[in-house]
Amino acid sequence: MKKILFTLSILTSTFSFAQKELQPAGSEIIETVEGDLDGDQIPERVVIYNTKDEGELGKIREIQIQKKSGGTWMVLSKSRNAILESAGGGMMGDPYQSTSISKGILSITQAGGSSWKWGYTDKYRFQNGHFELIGYSSESGRPGDYWAEVDFNLSTGQLNYKKDVENTKEYGKSKQETYIKKGLKIDLQNRNQKDQRKIVLPKTKEEVYL
Repeated sequence: MKKILFTLSILTSTFSFAQKELQPAGSEIIETVEGDLDGDQIPERVVIYNTKDEGELGKIREIQIQKKSGGTWMVLSKSRNAILESAGGGMMGDPYQSTSISKGILSITQAGGSSWKWGYTDKYRFQNGHFELIGYSSESGRPGDYWAEVDFNLSTGQLNYKKDVENTKEYGKSKQETYIKKGLKIDLQNRNQKDQRKIVLPKTKEEVYL
C-alpha cells in the first residue's frame, strides 16, 4: 500500500511540475480537459489559463494544447485569440463556459449579454498542421423580440440561418436561409481578431459575424 501511495505521489508531483513549466507566469488555470486530438490514440491535454495580462475587456485568456512526447509534456499549439477576455461577456461578466473533446473535435463554448443574450460554440479539428475551425453554431436575441440561430459547417461551406421573430412590428417577419460560403481559413491563432468576419446573406440580407 505504501508503495502504491509513493508511486501516486511521484506521478502527481511530475504532473504538477509539468503544468507549472508550461503555465504562463502569474496565470491561473481555469480548466483542464484531456482527449485524443491528433488521432494517435494518445490523449492530448487542453488547458485554459487566465493570464495576468490586461486586455480591453479584462484579463487575457490563453489556451494551450499540450502533447506528451518522450515522457515530457510540450506545447503543440497555443493561442490568446480563441478565448474571450475575462469581462467579454458584457453584463454577464465572464463569457467562458466550457471546453470539451469528443471524437477528435475540440469544442469551446462562450456566452454573454444582458437582456439581449448571445452564445456560441467553436469546433476545431487538427488538420493541415493547425487546429482549424470546422464548425460554428450560435444563438442570440431577446425573449419577446427575436431569436436567431446560426449553424455553419466551414468544411462544407454550408451556413444555415434561422430567425424566429415575436415582435414583428419592430423586426419584421421570421426568416430562414441556407447559404454556401467556402474558403474561410480560421484557426486558433487568428480567431476573434479585431477584423471581424462578416457574412451578409444574399436573400435575407441578414448579417452573420464570426
